Amino acid sequence: MEQIQEAYLYMLKVERQFSNHTLKSYYDDMHQFNDFLQQEHLALDSFEYKDARNFLSFLYSKNLKRTTVSRKISTLRSFYEYWMTRDESVVNPFVQLVHPKKEQYLPHFFYEEEMEALFKTVSSDAKKGLRDRVILELLYATGIRVSELVHIREQDLDMSSPGVKVLGKGNKERFIPFGEFCKQSIEAYLSHFKPKLNSDHDFLLVNMKGDPITERGVRFVLNDVVKRTAGVTDIHPHKLRHTFATHMLNEGADLRTVQSLLGHVNLSTTGRYTHVSNEQLRKVYLNAHPRAKKEN
Repeated sequence: MEQIQEAYLYMLKVERQFSNHTLKSYYDDMHQFNDFLQQEHLALDSFEYKDARNFLSFLYSKNLKRTTVSRKISTLRSFYEYWMTRDESVVNPFVQLVHPKKEQYLPHFFYEEEMEALFKTVSSDAKKGLRDRVILELLYATGIRVSELVHIREQDLDMSSPGVKVLGKGNKERFIPFGEFCKQSIEAYLSHFKPKLNSDHDFLLVNMKGDPITERGVRFVLNDVVKRTAGVTDIHPHKLRHTFATHMLNEGADLRTVQSLLGHVNLSTTGRYTHVSNEQLRKVYLNAHPRAKKEN
């Protein structure tokens, strides 16, 4: 039984090329499931639908977020689907289990003045500011995931268009354009920063030793920038992705275009940003329309 689980996790890493962060989530989900099996004296090969319902109750008892519970159920459903391809006698006990309804939330994003403050901070750092600015520019200018960012190679750049080719989830390739600010930052970085480190690889972004930067390294860089930026207290790569999508929609981009740029499979995933944009529209309306507010 351990072998089929190990084969499943190996498939996610090699064939689907999931990021280390995503793989850790899958590993943790499987580990928790195995603990449940041991605790309840259950066997993987005789696990049934009623046991799956008990596992769902077990997850709820841990006061986990509904999105976390839903992800864990998806992990196990996917695992059994993989196992079924290897053994026709296997039945998926999670296939009929209803996912918990997701919490409704608005994505957190930066306002334009906050982004300007972040860019001023990285520009003031003479030692590694060129590298940090490219990280910030690419995440904000393209909305790419941090897993996509760290795998960009120099040959993936098109400085004439300009834009960058990335490999997203499910090995789907897409091209995202970027503007002059991002282009100039990349050119300065490639001319004055990276050559000094004598890197023997073609990955675009490097750490201070010249090795390819990791996702953890990117998060460290962003946290360091925030510590030195007045008025900004929280940052993570996905917040910059949210910011990219929100600002694009606020400036008139259509939902389908933003969906394509983000690499979303379903339009509904992109649609959550319209809630943020609608709030912005309402603020503009209330401030601009002569009869939007009653006089005091």
